[in-house]
Amino acid sequence: MPGHATPLRLVDTSPAEDTKEEQNISSAMNISLAFPQATSAAKFPPSVSDYYQLDDLLTPEEIAVRVRVRDTAEREIAPIIARYWERAEFPFELVPSLAKLKVAGGTIKGYGCPGLSVVGSALAMAEIARVDASCSTFMMVHTCLAMLTIAMCGNKNQKERYLPSLASLDRVSCWALTEPDYGSDASSLSTIATKVSGGWILNGQKRWIGNSTFADVCVVFARNTQTNEINGFLVKKGSPGYSAKKIENKIGLRIVQNGDIILQNVFVPDEDRLSGINSFKDTAKVLAVSRIVVAWQPIGISMGVYDMCHRYLQERKQFGVPLASFQLCQEKLVRMLGNIQAMALMGWRLCKLYEAGKMTPGQASLAKAWNTLRARETVALGRELLGGNGIVADFLVAKAFCDLEPIYTYEGTYEVNSLVTGREVTGLASFKAPKRRSAL
Repeated sequence: MPGHATPLRLVDTSPAEDTKEEQNISSAMNISLAFPQATSAAKFPPSVSDYYQLDDLLTPEEIAVRVRVRDTAEREIAPIIARYWERAEFPFELVPSLAKLKVAGGTIKGYGCPGLSVVGSALAMAEIARVDASCSTFMMVHTCLAMLTIAMCGNKNQKERYLPSLASLDRVSCWALTEPDYGSDASSLSTIATKVSGGWILNGQKRWIGNSTFADVCVVFARNTQTNEINGFLVKKGSPGYSAKKIENKIGLRIVQNGDIILQNVFVPDEDRLSGINSFKDTAKVLAVSRIVVAWQPIGISMGVYDMCHRYLQERKQFGVPLASFQLCQEKLVRMLGNIQAMALMGWRLCKLYEAGKMTPGQASLAKAWNTLRARETVALGRELLGGNGIVADFLVAKAFCDLEPIYTYEGTYEVNSLVTGREVTGLASFKAPKRRSAL
């Protein structure tokens, strides 16, 4: 996989190539020297957000997953991730560490996948998000969209050929549904698949596809020109006519390599057509499951922001006393804590509904919409509590503030997810505005 052998360089030029004057101009003071009164996120704070002792609801296996992922995230991701975020580069050097966690593949059983419980898989993504939302999104796209689609909609041969190497992260995947003209209205996508001898020809364009610039395999959704229904295809990196270009200038999830994909007469053999995807309803089934995990990302982000603020308020002093001693600061901290308890309990209950075979699409959409809304409030409060340090990535909160914005939008905007739940509870669909009557 790209990047395994040679980690990305963290600077553009070596010191020998710069003059001493240029180095002095470009080199910022180390944050621990510039601001010694508080500890940066490179040394991540301990977890102190489980006020209602959610761990009591977990199995020993789920607790073990949480501990394992938390330790790796704090020890290996936290010290380096702000630099990658600032440069909008993906940290390929972390891929072996993420592979050792053995969480890629999540709930999928067999084919080298871990077969975690739904709660265990959600906790893994939340714990990564607690330290860095971009790394969590990288794993979520790979595991809960692409791999899950192959597991749910692929045949045995496809599972055997793709899942083992994806589970070990020897290969990376992406998932291409969204298009420039069709975001929330994804079921109207215009990419087409035309049947030819021995396979299919794909033509179209995709946008906002995470991992796409370096993924080894891409799950592509296209409209069958014979049936007019949505089908799924596995497109390999390097296929003639397939290209992916990075979307630049993002303010959130900067580490995630979102791309624009162009498909120009891309041939896909019959063996790589996902036979279990015959309409958008099949795609929606995958989305309903993935939204469970996406609902846990804002929980993880909020946990990290709370932990950072909790430590910062005790370290940072003004007027001769720690900020934690002020009433206004305590009220904001407690409001953040309350949000996390409610979000986590909703997330846990959603997992249990799914495991019992009772979860509905509306319930998954409500959890994603409501949790991202509450997380938005939580990270905004954290930004206020850190004052000037709330706008620099070194103290996590500013980075988390920006990273939450795309999560609030992807996998269904807040509004669209609300309408999915609204349709379920009222029995009335309100996605499309009523057509205007023509003038007499």
